[in-house]
Amino acid sequence: DKFYGNNDVTGPDAMHGTHVTGIIAAQRNNGIGINGVADNVKVMELRVVPNGDEYDKDIALAIFYAVDNGAKIINMSFGKSYSPNKRWVDSAFRYAEKKDVLLVHAAGNESTNVDEKPNFPNPFMMMENYKVKNFINVGASSDLQITSKSIAADFSNYGKENVDVFAPGVKIYSTLPGGNSYGNLQGTSMASPVVAGIAAIIRSYYPALTAVQVKACIENAAIKISDSVTCLLPGQEPKPVPFSSLSKTGGIANAYTAVVAAEATVNEKKQSGNKKKN
Repeated sequence: DKFYGNNDVTGPDAMHGTHVTGIIAAQRNNGIGINGVADNVKVMELRVVPNGDEYDKDIALAIFYAVDNGAKIINMSFGKSYSPNKRWVDSAFRYAEKKDVLLVHAAGNESTNVDEKPNFPNPFMMMENYKVKNFINVGASSDLQITSKSIAADFSNYGKENVDVFAPGVKIYSTLPGGNSYGNLQGTSMASPVVAGIAAIIRSYYPALTAVQVKACIENAAIKISDSVTCLLPGQEPKPVPFSSLSKTGGIANAYTAVVAAEATVNEKKQSGNKKKN
């Protein structure tokens, strides 16, 4: 039962999706509004979460649709704490992995340790002991020039094992519905498209790299934050913690360093290929 829905991507309120899309792909260097993260990119707009509940079936079918229609990166600025039909989403994740599509997911805005309290969707398969390798979970960082309280957003979920990297997610200026309209929003929903945009840059310039290699370039090149920089544990009782304790990489995604890592990965592949020929 997959032939349902319509092409109304606007719905009753297009604020969230328009803002997320602009972060990835707003036209650059035209002197209007903002510069999106990625330049050479095409966007496929799929509204899979209505104003209300998020259905596993819709998420799964949207991923299958996106993969079958040429998507190389899927940004997922949505999430929830319960997944009654997780196996459907798992099957879509496995399909995306098989087709070399990178999945980028917002870690959530509950100030929760997702190592202890899961957030969905996630890369752990329900019916088998397997974790998909093409999934990046993104927390939201802040900027001490915006707020002097913490380099981690106070709303962001975190987890040393299950959040991979952080990216800017506080007071993010991007596109709004209505045409040439712009404004600030915040959330891990804004951090995830930053990483998706970086992935789009890499896949544009280095198409030979796999989704797993792109993930590795972004994560391995994340900017590490010194313990001397103020960081508070997100939640109702914030306390000082090392920023490195909030994610697997302990860093913030950075486009420049990720591209440098991608260039190095490509050169390594070339050298390895030349050695085999010789």
